[in-house]
Amino acid sequence: MGQKVNPISFRLVLNKAWRSKWFSDRDYSLLLAQDIMLRREINKKLGRNVGIDSIEIERNPREIVINIHTAKPGLIIGRSGQGVNQLKEHLEKGLQTVTLPILSAKTDAKKKVLTSKIKLNIIEVRGPEMHASLIAQTIAAQLEKRVSYRRAVKMAIEKAKQHREVSGIKIKVAGRLGGVEIARREKFLDGSIPLSALRSQIDYAQTDALTTFGTIGIKIWVYKK
Repeated sequence: MGQKVNPISFRLVLNKAWRSKWFSDRDYSLLLAQDIMLRREINKKLGRNVGIDSIEIERNPREIVINIHTAKPGLIIGRSGQGVNQLKEHLEKGLQTVTLPILSAKTDAKKKVLTSKIKLNIIEVRGPEMHASLIAQTIAAQLEKRVSYRRAVKMAIEKAKQHREVSGIKIKVAGRLGGVEIARREKFLDGSIPLSALRSQIDYAQTDALTTFGTIGIKIWVYKK
């Protein structure tokens, strides 16, 4: 039986970086819960139309720095920065809801809360057709609009091939494709995808398309020179 591993975590030692850059011996579980909440609320509030590629979280004693890599920074920033300010206030309120119980010898369980200021950096992503997460979001949005999965996948492959940096792309879709009763999976491949080579630059992403006849899973591998 084949063993699968995430291509990004597989290459963290060589050419990939952590998306949460902090460490804490004391409040690790609470800070981890905050990271999960921050990523969930950003994706929930902004949605897929913004085209978020990745979210990086850095911590220092004074504040939490969140770098949002997006293909459409103007939709997040808004007029005179109103969108960023509203998102910042929403996230700072959400931090107050993340608590963990603390057991005390004298009293019952208490709730521990860690709050800090948030700084948002909106970074523009150029060439969205060659980023795996943006390709997956585009295909998912088209499937939810009842576009044929073959057409959506082939259009994504053709757009990715226009960039010289892309040497290969692989797309897998699984579920009730085309609305059939029996679920199946299909694979589309163009170029080479050397997954076993650690030095290869592999961009990977996965997402779900919530269609009227069920959930369709999408996985993307992009090999860059």
